[in-house]
Amino acid sequence: MSLEAISIKPQNSEPKYLLVMLHGWGANAEDLAPLSSMLTLPDYQLLFPNAPFSHPQVPGGLAWYALETGKYEGIEESHQLLKNWLISLEADTGIPLSRTILSGFSQGGAMSLDVGINLPLAGVCSLSGYLQFQPQKLAFPLPPILIIHGKNDQVVPVEMAQKARDELTAIDAKIEYHELAMGHEIPPMVLPIFETFIKANTR
Repeated sequence: MSLEAISIKPQNSEPKYLLVMLHGWGANAEDLAPLSSMLTLPDYQLLFPNAPFSHPQVPGGLAWYALETGKYEGIEESHQLLKNWLISLEADTGIPLSRTILSGFSQGGAMSLDVGINLPLAGVCSLSGYLQFQPQKLAFPLPPILIIHGKNDQVVPVEMAQKARDELTAIDAKIEYHELAMGHEIPPMVLPIFETFIKANTR
């Protein structure tokens, strides 16, 4: 099993970098793909993969793992699937992990943090996300991490972002952290912060 993804390449050049964006619980790749036209990333190929599991309530919606039961069914399979897929991208695109940014929204943000800290990526971004696991101190340097969260998030409380920041800082991660006046969303004010982080860590 692999991941199917929407791929958007630059119009006038071969991409030098990859930006991977993982959707949230109950969404799909088409949810975040419109961001490609709102970001100024001319040297980047953007990939929007679909999660592997159907959502139990949302027609056409997908999930990285189950949240409705509290047992997180599928999480280990999704982690391994995402890791293998990310590693395979260099063979497909010619772009190594060292020039790849992994990002995600909500449950996709959790996946980005959980999987991304174990890979030699250029950076990891969590938008309205959280940590699913207690991170352990690693023997190798972690990629730079961006966490952006809404102070008024009613779905993933801002305390979960603060906890992720503190737990990752405790294992020597380099964190850029922003709390903004927003809810569980990606409004336009997020994009300049996101874009600046991406460019700063792939140049």
